[in-house]
Amino acid sequence: MTTPTSAPTGRTATALIRRALGWLESVPYWLLALPLRLAVATVFWNSGTSKLANWNTTIELFTEEYKVPVLPPEIAAYMAASIELTMPVLLVLGLLTRPAALVLLGMTAFIEIFVYPQAWPTHIQWAAMLLVLLCRGPGELSVDHFVRKRFEAAPR
Repeated sequence: MTTPTSAPTGRTATALIRRALGWLESVPYWLLALPLRLAVATVFWNSGTSKLANWNTTIELFTEEYKVPVLPPEIAAYMAASIELTMPVLLVLGLLTRPAALVLLGMTAFIEIFVYPQAWPTHIQWAAMLLVLLCRGPGELSVDHFVRKRFEAAPR
């Protein structure tokens, strides 16, 4: 007569959970930061390229819908397009990541406060990704990391 296989005991289940948590916690930061960099860069890059696709429509949006305070619509459109086309490139390269994240975080806050306050569920996702990059940097797979290592290794 065979005995049925028993379900894992409490100790076995706890050990499995600890092992799984240990494995998850051992994932290197650079591997987590890379998709954050790519994801948030894609959002802003797509917005910038759509502005360039039809500049007349972009100016009209800044005039009629966005109504950015203080700045003339043309200046605001040029600034937005410039930021949206340069900062993502820096994020993807991991070059000046923290300043780029700060600029995009400021832009996100501006959009949330002055343009689309009802879009906070989307903006909080962007802000969360940008805050991680601002506080922890791009990780080891980045130009920033390479440059920092070169300066640390340079004779003084």
